[in-house]
Amino acid sequence: MTLPVLKSTSLISVILLATTACAQPSAADANSNNVTQSTTSSQAAQVVNANVDKRLRQVLTQAGIKTQITSIVPSKLPNMYQVNLAGQLPLHITEDGRYVIQGELQKNPSKQVITETPTRSDSAGNSSKVGKPVSASVKSSMLANMAALKNMSAKTPFFYTAVPGVIWGATLEGVPFLLSDDAQYITDGEISVIENGQFIGLDENFEKRKNQSVFASLDKSQLITYPATTTERAVIYVADDVNCPYCRRLHQQVPSLNAKGVTVNVIGYPIYEASPKQMRGIWCQADEDSRRQAFDKAMLQGEMTPASASCTVDHVTPNRDKAAGLAVMATPAIYREDGVLYQASFESPEFLEFLGVE
Repeated sequence: MTLPVLKSTSLISVILLATTACAQPSAADANSNNVTQSTTSSQAAQVVNANVDKRLRQVLTQAGIKTQITSIVPSKLPNMYQVNLAGQLPLHITEDGRYVIQGELQKNPSKQVITETPTRSDSAGNSSKVGKPVSASVKSSMLANMAALKNMSAKTPFFYTAVPGVIWGATLEGVPFLLSDDAQYITDGEISVIENGQFIGLDENFEKRKNQSVFASLDKSQLITYPATTTERAVIYVADDVNCPYCRRLHQQVPSLNAKGVTVNVIGYPIYEASPKQMRGIWCQADEDSRRQAFDKAMLQGEMTPASASCTVDHVTPNRDKAAGLAVMATPAIYREDGVLYQASFESPEFLEFLGVE
């Protein structure tokens, strides 16, 4: 059995590693390519408790891993062990065998400015943090240790996971990754869960709580809201682009959804080249009703409303940046208020079932 790897590990260097006129790409590539080998070598000298080794092998075998486990060593990710598999990417697993990540670790080439290890709760004490943004001090220390990486800034979203010391992050383009809280090791795997002896997919509790944190951070005045026209029974958030054909098809259903008691909150999420300017014009409208009418024209008629000369503020980008924490893969991305992402066709009966309405 192979766990799904959502991003190729080679993307880490493409997406995250900074390049400048003075950079030495060959040296950086060599460093990246040697990470796994050097990491494994350093880990090999460390001994894993025989009982832990035996138990983790049993857990993974029961969960369906048929590939030969060549060794189990301490992982460079905090509170995890690295399970090396013959011919496959390694796994990283917590001692209790519940949380699993599949992926190569890449060593951050940045100079480590902050060397003090962040204070970490144990698993029980960490539960209240899961899905919450990291503290300001942890974020500041992480960014200080990431100077050689691009796409990293104060706007970059970082969230606590269920594994103490392992942080979930995303670029502002919504590309997710995991890293140690000292920012020394990075992987583009995702955290999966083993429950009752079986892989059950990604950590849904984390995903829900993270998405709820993102919704709470949004500027509500810059959402375009279509309130339920009957007793409200559900609230959804939709990441929308005015040039996305499927977004337009979903928008045709908004009046019907409102009539069924569904309130629709639209997050401006431009992904097409022409969209940022066009959506800025819509969000520049003077009041909520005017903005809603301009958005309707764009979605239903393909008619874009330009920004007035007096509108010099970008009302779209701030929420768009905050929504990077949703890791939107395609628009429209539809989320229930509780943070659950809908992953089927919105034109199927399953959609109303997902919303809990008839």
